[in-house]
Amino acid sequence: MQIKRTHAEDPDFIELVRLLDADLAKRDGDEHAFYAQYNKIDNLKYVVVIVDKDKPISCGAIKHYDEISMELKRMFTLPTVRGKGVASLVLQELEIWTTQLGYSRCILETGIRQPEAIALYNKNGYSLIPNYGPYINVEDSRCFMKEVK
Repeated sequence: MQIKRTHAEDPDFIELVRLLDADLAKRDGDEHAFYAQYNKIDNLKYVVVIVDKDKPISCGAIKHYDEISMELKRMFTLPTVRGKGVASLVLQELEIWTTQLGYSRCILETGIRQPEAIALYNKNGYSLIPNYGPYINVEDSRCFMKEVK
């Protein structure tokens, strides 16, 4: 497996995000448009893609949130390779990149209809925090944070 640091124009990332969006559209139903507006990829500069045998299998990105926080975005792993630690590899690489960029914590939002994501963040030391930004008062959102100094 290869861990590739890239950007939002990477074709492998674009393909994985297409699959992610299709999955989320099913899971989120009528609420999908609300969440989709916060998940545009055009301005993502820090993207990680895992490639296995020339096939992209997992991705994630970080973007500036505030002076100490990077926000995790667009985490996705192909269903056929879930449960094998691949998403944790993406997460760890994004955390390393966060510290290299001078930030000290990662924050994120996920939904209650994504139990695999919640399990991933719990397993990797993320703590549930009050919903932030556009997710305040959104019942189906769960926000998490981890110090990554």
